[in-house]
Amino acid sequence: MMERRKLLKATLATLLMPAAARAAAPGAAAPVIQVFKTPSCGCCHAWVDHLRANGFTVKATDVEDTSPYRSKYKVPAELASCHTGVVGGYALEGHVPAAEIRRLLAERPKAHGLAVPRMPMGSPGMEGDRKDAFDVILIRQGGKHTVYKHYPA
Repeated sequence: MMERRKLLKATLATLLMPAAARAAAPGAAAPVIQVFKTPSCGCCHAWVDHLRANGFTVKATDVEDTSPYRSKYKVPAELASCHTGVVGGYALEGHVPAAEIRRLLAERPKAHGLAVPRMPMGSPGMEGDRKDAFDVILIRQGGKHTVYKHYPA
C-alpha cells in the first residue's frame, strides 16, 4: 500500500511538473501576453520588444485610453503606468520584467497581478543613461499590495 502511494505521488508530480517548468524556464515557450497600450507610446513598444526577446508571444492592442483595462483587471490607481498586460489570468501593469512574469506564472499566487508603477528609468522598456531603483509590486486580492521584487539602481 505504501509503495502504491509513493508511485501515485511520483506519477502526479511528473504530470504536473512540466507545466510549471515551462512557465519558469527562460528558453521555453510561454503563454501569450495581451497588451493594451496607446499607439504613440515608445516605451510601450520597447516593453513589448523586451517580452518578445524573452520568449513571450505578445498580442498588442492600441487603445486610446488604458484606464478601463486597469479597472477591469483590478489594478489600483496608485500603481498605474502607461500600459496594461494580461497573462494567465494576471494583470501586468507597467514595465514588469519578464523574469518576474515567469516567476508569477510558476508560483501562481492568489493575486490580481504585478505592477511597476509609473515609468522608472532602467526598467524594461525604459533603458537609458540612468538607472533608478524600482519595485515590482504584487497586487493582492482585497486591494492590498506588497513588494514582490526590488531592483536596485
